[in-house]
Parts: sequence; structure tokens; C-alpha cells
Amino acid sequence: MTAPAVLVIGSCLILGSLGKPSFPEQEKDPKFWNTWAQQTLKNALSLQTLNQNKAKNLIFFLGDGMGVPTVTAARILKGQLSGQSGEETQLEMDKFPFVSLAKTYNTNAQVADSAGTATAFLCGVKANEGTVGVSAAAVRSQCNTTKGNEVTSILKWAKDAGKSVGLVTTTRVNHATPSASYAHSVDRDWLSDSAMPAEAVQDGCKDIARQLFENIPDINVIMGGGRKYMFPKNQVDVEYPDTAKYSGTRKDGRNLVGEWTEKMEDKNGHYVWNKKQLLSLNPNNVDYLLGLFEPEDMTYDLERNPETDPSLTEMVEVAIKILKKNPNGFYLLVEGGRIDHGHHEGKAKQALYEAVEMDRAISRAGLMTSIHDTLTIVTADHSHVFNFGGYTHRGNTIFGLAPAVSDVDQKPFTAILYGNGPGYKLVNGGRENVSAIDYQENNYQAQAAVPLSMETHGGEDVAVFAKGPMAHLLHGVHEQNYIPHVMAYASCIGQNRQHCAGHNQGSRLRPALPSIAALFTLIRLLF
Repeated sequence: MTAPAVLVIGSCLILGSLGKPSFPEQEKDPKFWNTWAQQTLKNALSLQTLNQNKAKNLIFFLGDGMGVPTVTAARILKGQLSGQSGEETQLEMDKFPFVSLAKTYNTNAQVADSAGTATAFLCGVKANEGTVGVSAAAVRSQCNTTKGNEVTSILKWAKDAGKSVGLVTTTRVNHATPSASYAHSVDRDWLSDSAMPAEAVQDGCKDIARQLFENIPDINVIMGGGRKYMFPKNQVDVEYPDTAKYSGTRKDGRNLVGEWTEKMEDKNGHYVWNKKQLLSLNPNNVDYLLGLFEPEDMTYDLERNPETDPSLTEMVEVAIKILKKNPNGFYLLVEGGRIDHGHHEGKAKQALYEAVEMDRAISRAGLMTSIHDTLTIVTADHSHVFNFGGYTHRGNTIFGLAPAVSDVDQKPFTAILYGNGPGYKLVNGGRENVSAIDYQENNYQAQAAVPLSMETHGGEDVAVFAKGPMAHLLHGVHEQNYIPHVMAYASCIGQNRQHCAGHNQGSRLRPALPSIAALFTLIRLLF
């Protein structure tokens, strides 16, 4: 039995005589840690044989707002949900052999937003905050700076190379992250034409929902929320007919879903809006899928109706079954988008459960593909001012209290805290006493140092986890826009394809640079 297996089996929470969480008995023995380290060393040495196969498939998981503190807290939560103390647990991304850091700043922002970062990790160029699919020469909200500054994404590069492509998100399908894969917009908020200034429409700029169907018309799989942006203004929603805010928003009167359905009628295309419809499909008979499961963002996983709303994992499984039928392979963008929303609202429990669900989706994708021909990358667009501390004991519930009260105001505090956000509260001129409230409730807003209606992003680097062909190219610290260039190189799409000439799918890539012998030959000929 391997040391990690022993650790998992023996890591149940034991309560000491003083009521403090203890740790597994075997951890007292140095042999336990030495054995585990030696096994890890052996595994690390095996990575010297690099996977230089050609990547037939590309899967990109983006945890929106999933900074390193969120990764660590989600790891602990995952373990505690299975009865362990949590710290020793492994997320699926933890098992990836290569890890690097990405610098997330936008061209005009030290602390980034999700639009400019999405342009970086999907289109390969850094951009201004609030803009998607355009270079930094474009100015936010100025329609006339769009033309000539458009940049294309790896989803388009893959489609042009004959691969099937898809995007799956727990936000709206025209939200910042997915939109950078197909749209060119100087404003991420131009979700439908009703959200655009009249002059922008007159000047020829298109809303993002329209671009989803017109810019790359044959995206094979589209799943997420965002129904209301696809239908004429005031058309009632199919699921919430009595809720006015969920009705259609389009001023141009177009029914984009209807247009798509009509176009795909003879192409094995299917539109679904609930879980039952989704899971009743036979992926072998589906070449194109449009799934819009909510008028706006999909519900938090903690609040999801499992009878009517598909999970991220379920969407990913269906997407891969459809996409993998293509002998040329596929590219799939998966966004755990509501991690970000949970943090913005100061609701750490919602955010962390979203991260654990994305971990399940990563696991499912791994079971459905092979490390030999599939490059999988997991990262975040940015972090948040979220953290946990307070010298908590081993196995302390991640949503629990620190073991001691503040030595300044003599009040308890939760381990999880935000640097700013809606959790800032004053009661009788002082900090709220959390022992008097249910701080483990799903929507509890953790205390924050600075009052804001919405918590902000953080500016630190984010982790990039990689496995599969050419994953070793993600090492050290990189600019965020480097990521799609690695994916394109690995799969022989986009730029730098000369190293792939004459090689069949799945074979090893020829070095991109000439050999030393060839260089000496060239020098002799020249001189």
C-alpha cells in the first residue's frame, strides 16, 4: 500500500481529551513522512521522461477567482466532506505533475478583471480590463476602437484546424470568460443589444450574445446560463413565466435560439433548457448542442435543484461525449464561474462548494480522456482578497472559528476572512460577535476589514496546473497570455506548427529548433 493511501485511510478526525482535533496516529512516526517523501521523489524522477506527444485534445478548466487560498480551502473542504480532517486531501488538480504561476495583471490594471484576463489566456495577448477579444489598443466602451484590434482565440484556432470545440460554464454563456473565446467587444457588459448605447449599435458594434452565434457559427457545444439575452424583449421565460426580470431583453426582436435551432435542424443539433432534456440525449446522435439552463447565471451548486438543473460535472461529461467523436480531436473550455460570484458576495461557503464541484468535473474529464493525447490545464483568471488563518487546529472545520478570541476586542472570529466586502458590520460601534449568529449558514457573509457592497479581486499570481502532452512547458512564472500558446504548440494549431510537419496524430513532436549538427552544417555553407 502506498503512503498516500495509508494517509487517506488513517486521516479520520480524532478528538482529544481537551476537545481539540488531533491528527492520525501514524503521523507521529518519522517513517510515515519519510516513506511518503521517498514515494513522491520516485514519482518526480519518473517525470524526467517528458510527454512530447501531439495533443489531440485540449481541455482548459478555469476557476474564476480561484486563487491559491481558495484552492487550499477547497482542498480542506473536499476532505472534510468525506469525513477526513481535510488538510491531507488531494484535489484532482493537485495530482497534475506540472505547476507554474501566471501573472494576472491587465495592460491597464494592476488588479485584473475577468474580461482582460480571459483575452490573455484564450487569445494569447494581454488586454485592457473590461474588454474581450480585442487588443490593448481598444478602449473600453468606445465602439470605434474595435475594428482592426480584434484578436482570435484558441477555440477558433482549434475549429479552423478541424477540431470540435465547446464551452461549458456555470455563468451566462456570454459572460466575460466564455465570451473572449468567440467575441470581440470593447465592453464586457454588452450582453445583448439592450445593454448597449444607441451610438454603439448605430456604429455597427454587435452585442456579445449575437456574436456567440455569428462569429464562429459552428461551435459544437455551448452550455451554461443566459437565456434571457437570446430572446426578444419581454418574451416570458420558459421556466419562470411569472418573473419579469427573466424575460427576454433583445430590442432587435431576434430569437437567437430559434434561429440556431432552425439552422441546425439538419445537422444533428439540439437545444435543451433543463437537466432531463440534457441527459435524455444520445451523444452519438448529437453533433451540435445548445444548452441554456437559466435566464441569467446558473444557480450555486449548494442551491441547485438536482432534478432540474445539471451540475458542472454532468455538463462536462455530455460535452466530452459529443466532442470526442471527432477523429481530429477537440478543444473544450470549462468555467467554474460562480466561485468568483461567491467571493464577491462575501459568501465563502458558496464559493468553496463551487470549487469542489469543479474538482469533480476535472476528475470526470480525466476518466474520459487519456494523459497520452489530452493536454489538460487548470488555472484561475485572478484571485480574491479571501483568506483563512487564526492558528486553527488540524481538522478545524474550514467554516469554523479560530481557537482563540481577539486579544484586542475579546470577541471570537471565523478562520475565513475577507480584506474587503459586504461582510463588514458594526454593532454598537464595534465588530459583530460571530458567536451570536450562524456563521456556517450557506449564505453567511464572512467578516471583512473594509466595507464594500461587493468584495474585490486580488492581484497576486495564480497557479497553473498541467498534465498531458507538452505540459512541462508550463513551469516557473509566466505572463498569463503564454498559456494558449503552449496549448496551440502542443496540438499543432495556430502559430508554431512547423515542428509538427510529417507527424501523425499522437506521435512525438519534432523539436522546433534545428539540431546542433544542422546548425554547424549551415555555418560551414555560409562561411
